[in-house]
Amino acid sequence: MANMKNMMGMMKQASSMRKEMKQMQKALAKETVDYTNGGVTVTASGDMAVTLVRVDPSLIDMDKPDRLERMIAQATNGALKAAKAKAAEQMTKMTGGMGGLGDMLGGLG
Repeated sequence: MANMKNMMGMMKQASSMRKEMKQMQKALAKETVDYTNGGVTVTASGDMAVTLVRVDPSLIDMDKPDRLERMIAQATNGALKAAKAKAAEQMTKMTGGMGGLGDMLGGLG
């Protein structure tokens, strides 16, 4: 009987944590980070979506598109890395540093 109560309590706690994680995911989707590389700034949300790319018009050189393309790629990767770090920080706050618990409960996507 005691084991059944423990199991039910654990299931209830896991369900509560899943709900909290879903709420955190929604909150992270509203937070953004910016990363600038040269004259290219990329904004990404906490749910790993690129929401905006700004390019300094002086960088647009139709004879050398590869330079701008590299800058955009680097800024995008930097923004996504910053967004991932922000999400991991929030996850650590929620789970109290319990390692892979977030992944077991559905993670960040």
